[in-house]
Amino acid sequence: MELAYTEYGEAGSPPMVIAHGLYGQRKNWTTIAKGLADDLHVFTVDLRNHGDSPWDASMDYRDMAADLRAFMEARGVLGKAILVGHSMGGKAAMTLALTDPDAIAGLVSADMPPARLKADTVRYAAIMKAVDLDACERRSDVDKALAADVPEQMVRLFLLQSLESGKDGFRWKLNLDAITDQWDQIADFPVTDRTYEGPALFLSGGASPYVQPEHEEIIARMFPNAREKRVPEAGHWLHAEKPDDVVQALLEFAGR
Repeated sequence: MELAYTEYGEAGSPPMVIAHGLYGQRKNWTTIAKGLADDLHVFTVDLRNHGDSPWDASMDYRDMAADLRAFMEARGVLGKAILVGHSMGGKAAMTLALTDPDAIAGLVSADMPPARLKADTVRYAAIMKAVDLDACERRSDVDKALAADVPEQMVRLFLLQSLESGKDGFRWKLNLDAITDQWDQIADFPVTDRTYEGPALFLSGGASPYVQPEHEEIIARMFPNAREKRVPEAGHWLHAEKPDDVVQALLEFAGR
C-alpha cells in the first residue's frame, strides 16, 4: 500500500519516518517534523485507513508494518531511517522492528508498550459513525453532535482534524468500519516471541496511563537495548502537549 506522506528537511540529512496514532494523521506531527528539519530528513506518513492513505479492511499490525517497510524502500531509506511511531503507530513500528530488524536504523515508540491494552477508544469510531454529517452545515454542527458523547473539548478537536469538507458536504478521512471491525487487532500486539537488538527509545508521557511499571519487564526482554524516558506533565498526546521536549528527545536519540 502506498502511504501518503509529507517531507521535511534536506535529503542528505539522516532520515526519520514518523507514524501517527489511531484516529490521527500525518499533520498531527507537523510541529515536531518542522522542529527536526534542520538536522534530519523527516517523513510523516498517513497510515492505512487514515488521512489521505488508501483504505483496506485489514488493520493487522503486520500489514501496517509491511506498509511502512514498502514506504521506506520506495523513498530509499530502508535500513537507514529511525522509525518513530505514536500509539497505534508505535505498535506498527515495533512490529516491523521485531519482524525485520534490518529494515530500520532505530526505533522510537511514543507512549505505547508492546502489549495489549484495555483502552475503550473504539467507542469514538461508533460515535463518529453515528453523526449525521448530511445534516451538518458547519464544523461547529459536527462538534455539537460529538459533544453529547465526547465532552472533552481536546478530544473533539483531535477527532475533528479528520473531518473533511467538500462539494458534497462533510466526510471523515477515516475508515471507521475497519477500525470498528478490526478493534481486537488494534488493541492487541501480535509479536511476543522475538527481540529487537537495535537502539530503541520508549518515550512516554509522565501523566499518561499507557506505559506502566508492569510493562518495564516486557520492554527490557523484547528490546534489550532500549532506553525509557518520560516527558514530565505530558499525557498520551505528548507531541501536542510538549512538542519542544519531544523534539529534543528525538534529536538526542538521533545523535544530533
